[in-house]
Amino acid sequence: MNRIIYVVVATGLFLALMTGFVVELMGMKPIDLGVGFAFFMKHASPISLALGLIFALVWGKTYPEFTKLMSKKMLQYSVIGLGFGMTLASAIASGKEGMLFTIASVFGTLLIGWLIGYKVLKVDWQTSYLISSGTAICGGSAIAATGPVIKAKSESMSVALGVVFILNAIALFIFPAIGDMIGMGMKEFGMWAAIAIHDTSSVVGAGAAFDASHADMMAQEGVSALETATAIKLTRALWIVVLAIVTPFFFRKRLAGDEGGKKPWYKTVPMFIVWFVVAILLNTFILQGFEGGQAVSKYVSMLAKHCITLSLFFIGCGLTKETLKAVGIRPLIQGVLLWVVISVVSLGYILWVG
Repeated sequence: MNRIIYVVVATGLFLALMTGFVVELMGMKPIDLGVGFAFFMKHASPISLALGLIFALVWGKTYPEFTKLMSKKMLQYSVIGLGFGMTLASAIASGKEGMLFTIASVFGTLLIGWLIGYKVLKVDWQTSYLISSGTAICGGSAIAATGPVIKAKSESMSVALGVVFILNAIALFIFPAIGDMIGMGMKEFGMWAAIAIHDTSSVVGAGAAFDASHADMMAQEGVSALETATAIKLTRALWIVVLAIVTPFFFRKRLAGDEGGKKPWYKTVPMFIVWFVVAILLNTFILQGFEGGQAVSKYVSMLAKHCITLSLFFIGCGLTKETLKAVGIRPLIQGVLLWVVISVVSLGYILWVG
């Protein structure tokens, strides 16, 4: 019975996400296929992960080898695909103003997360680093990129993604309320949302919500919280490349130990990250030069995003009851504490220094 349900759910998600891809391809909107479909596409990532988690908790491991293969390879190929949606010029241009703060906040978050998670709470090093990475840059995408780099276990990936998605959902509702309560301006709120909220989707949602409730302020200041937040968040997303490249150096001894010996530094960088950088360069210097190439890069990037969402189901399937008992509540505590720290520190900087 559990195998039948597994196949039905996985197939249903695949068909739904591919339908969403086709809808985008044709220039339509999800709402054109109904309110239910639009709701699913808007919340596809947490829904996919939740379905995987529910399945694992109720029925345990099913097709473990296939699940492991899909959660690993689909993520890697999807990350490469995301590279076709990024250009060096646009990313650099969009975030010149907040570049120094971005650098400080990214590495500061990684350091604080490591201290809180690994040193204080004694969370295992993989889960602790994944949660810190997701908080520092862009949530699930950063976790998806760095997980394979450190050869993270599926349980660690599931826990980290679960923590990030829970906090994402909360942020989407409370950040606009806090910004309104303390009287933040459009630019201030956009910067804060981009730095303190994990995933780009929630950053966009929070920025749009703040714009909608402050139309007069937006007209007066001539600045949109949504545009500010999106620009800075896209710049932070580019740091996935940097993080993926430098991460093996942080854990060189651990990774070498896992493979039974030492490896040259250049071999610690996974090939999918190399291809990710190649995709960005190919898109920047070749595909963007003609109309057909721009269409190809756009469609590949769109498909990659849907594939990442599907891979979340397989990742969730790795989080069984046995795994939860072994993990405990400490990763969630780390995620909450780290989130509070970066939110408060970044808010203080924006209000009194920036």
